[in-house]
Amino acid sequence: QVQLVESGGGLVQAGGSLRLSCVGSGRTFSDYNMGWFRQAPGKEREFVAAIALFGGSPYYADSVKGRFTISRDNAKNTLYLQMNSLKSEDTAVYYCAATSRPLYSGNSHYIAAYEYWGQGTQVSVSS
Repeated sequence: QVQLVESGGGLVQAGGSLRLSCVGSGRTFSDYNMGWFRQAPGKEREFVAAIALFGGSPYYADSVKGRFTISRDNAKNTLYLQMNSLKSEDTAVYYCAATSRPLYSGNSHYIAAYEYWGQGTQVSVSS
């Protein structure tokens, strides 16, 4: 199995940027398709973005498309989420997730598609 640890969250003004990182340890990082989810207070956890084993075919939620970019560096066992033009509605705890199962556009947004989760990092955007 893989252990995941997120970092990079913080407080930022609307319109600003943050880059989240998620470091994996344990099994080979490139064995896993990866995703980012977020959960705002009082709301369900929702899909943000996903990326395949070797960086191809990224998927994005409509709410972040054009503002967020998911990427990975398998040599560093690290997943990234570059977040630009942040809005107050982006405020949430952000989680990275991993799965060894096939990931495609039809299932990448389902929580149940992922096997392993990090503990989350808080992102707060002030308006």
